[in-house]
Amino acid sequence: MRTRVRGWRWRKNPLRRRSDVVEAWTALAVTVLLGLGAPAAGVATGWWAHDEARAVAAQQRADRHQVRAEVVGRTPDGPSTFQGGTRRTFQVTVRWTQAGGQPRTAEARVPAGTLDGDTVDVWFDGHGRNVPPPAGDTAVWQHTLTMGTCAAGGTAAVVLLGHTVARRVAMRRRMADWDRDWALTEPQWTRRSRGEI
Repeated sequence: MRTRVRGWRWRKNPLRRRSDVVEAWTALAVTVLLGLGAPAAGVATGWWAHDEARAVAAQQRADRHQVRAEVVGRTPDGPSTFQGGTRRTFQVTVRWTQAGGQPRTAEARVPAGTLDGDTVDVWFDGHGRNVPPPAGDTAVWQHTLTMGTCAAGGTAAVVLLGHTVARRVAMRRRMADWDRDWALTEPQWTRRSRGEI
């Protein structure tokens, strides 16, 4: 029957090696880093990512404008299809009237299945290029959570990798210590054994 002695690496005893102490301190550091460091890295990164995403979304809202336009170009035949989880789009000519009453025409991407004469919402940037709508609150929070989760997971992975390396180094050192001690002890021990036989 095996008896497990808890905390033996922390107490003084003749079998304890320096590698045992290093391994004990490493295990404590890993516990603290996984319990506090990884979540803190995730929160800090998420906070930073949230601020950055909100700034980008605000810049997009300032630069982009939405217009209600009528499709005037030829549209592809066929029903609306989905590709890769997103609705397919195609480029057509659209027309709308600006605030001053002046008509405008431009090329814009519209959802598949849109027909000539349909009215669609399209977004343009300050240079008149067709662009996707600005990021909303949902996209900002998705970005925040993704970045925070990746940072926490990456921190945990680095900590666990460092712990694995430290344990291997400690084990190699422990084996070298045992080999050295056995080389000193073995000749005395074997002579004693032969004399007893």
